[in-house]
Amino acid sequence: MFVHLDVGWMAHPFPLSSFKIAAVEQIATIRSLGLKQVRWSPEHSEPEAPPVSLVLSATHAAPVDPEAAARRERREALAAQRAALTLCERQFAEATRECRQITDLVRVAPTAASEKAHALSRTLVDKMLAERELCIRLLTEGAGDMASAHAMNVTVISLLMGRSFGFCETDMLDLGVGAMLHDIGKVDLPERARHRGDDFSAAEAKRYEEHVTHGVDHALKMALSPLATLVISQHHEHADGSGFPLALGSERMTPASSIVALVDRYDTLCNPPLAAQALTPHEAVSLLFAQGKNRYDPAVLSGFIKMLGVYPPGSVVQLTDDRFAIVVGANSSRPLKPRVLAHDPKVPADEALIIDLEAATNLGIRRSIKPAALSRDALAALSPRRRVAYFFEPVHDAAWAA
Repeated sequence: MFVHLDVGWMAHPFPLSSFKIAAVEQIATIRSLGLKQVRWSPEHSEPEAPPVSLVLSATHAAPVDPEAAARRERREALAAQRAALTLCERQFAEATRECRQITDLVRVAPTAASEKAHALSRTLVDKMLAERELCIRLLTEGAGDMASAHAMNVTVISLLMGRSFGFCETDMLDLGVGAMLHDIGKVDLPERARHRGDDFSAAEAKRYEEHVTHGVDHALKMALSPLATLVISQHHEHADGSGFPLALGSERMTPASSIVALVDRYDTLCNPPLAAQALTPHEAVSLLFAQGKNRYDPAVLSGFIKMLGVYPPGSVVQLTDDRFAIVVGANSSRPLKPRVLAHDPKVPADEALIIDLEAATNLGIRRSIKPAALSRDALAALSPRRRVAYFFEPVHDAAWAA
C-alpha cells in the first residue's frame, strides 16, 4: 500500500511522508505514531493479482495507442517531478522554521535550544542514513530568513559530505548540530556587524570576528559535545593557518570543522548579503578550486567538488546540442552528469521534463554561462535562482526523464 502520513516531516522516522509500505516493521512504526488515520493511494499501490480468467483474456484487449500512452507517461512524469520538488521545498521550509526557533531560544533557554538542535540533526541524519543513494536537489527559492536558510544549506551539504566520508552516526549528529549553529554567535552582534563588508574598518572587522567567541560561549551554555563546539570555534580557520580566531592549520582542525569551513564559504559566495555580488554555483566552485587549494583541506575540497559536481545545482549551462539549461540535481557518483532542465522554445516552461545526462548518452554540458548571457525567452523559462537553496531526496524516488 502507498500511504501518506499527514504530519510534519520531522514527526516520523521515514525518509519521506509518502511511501509504499515494504515491510511489517514499517506498519508497526506507523502505529506507534499515534495517528488517527493514514491516507492511502490505490493508484500508486501494487494491485492484487488479477483473476486467471482476466489474465487469459488479456490477449483480446484493445491495442494500446502508442501516442496516447506516451502522452500519459509524460503527464505522470511531470506530476511526479512537480510533487518531488514540492516535497523537498516543504521539508526545507519546515527545517528552516525549526532553525529560526532554535536561534530565538539560544539566549533565553539554551537547554531547550540544544534539545531542539539535536532533534533536528537527528531527523536529518536518520533520513540520510536510511537511503543508499541521495540526490542533491535545487529548490525554486530559499525559504525563511537569510540566516536560517544559510544555516540549513550549510547543515545539509555538510551532512552529505560527512556521509560521503563515512562519518559514524555519532559524529554525523554532532556535525549536524555544529553546522546548524556555526554562526550562532552572531545573535550577540548588531545587524550591521553580522556580515563582513569590504568597507569594514579594523575595529568593525574585529567585532565581526568576535562572533566565533560568542558562539563558543553559547555552545558551552548549551552543553554541546566537544565535536560540535569545535565546529563552531573553527569554522573560520583555514588549512594554511590564515583563518581566525586562532590561525590554526589543518593539522589542528577536526575533519568536521574543515568540512563546515568550506561549505560555509561556498554558500556565502552563492548567497551573499548583497544579491548583486552573488556568484553562480559553478563560479563559486571554480573560485574555491583556484584560490582555496591551500586554504582548504585537499581531501575535503576534492570530496566537495565530487559530491556537488563541476556544475553544481543552480548553474546555468549550455548543452552540447546548443540548448541552454539549468542544473537542478547532482549525484556524487556521476559528478559530470547532473540532472538539468533545458529550455526548448517548443515546450512550455511548466511542462519541461528534467533530463538525466547520465541516461542521455549523446548529450552533455559544453560550458557554464552567466544568466545575463541568456536570451529573454530562455531567462524567463529557466528562471535562474537569485538565492540558491539545496535539499536532498532519495534517488529512486526522484522523477528523472531521459
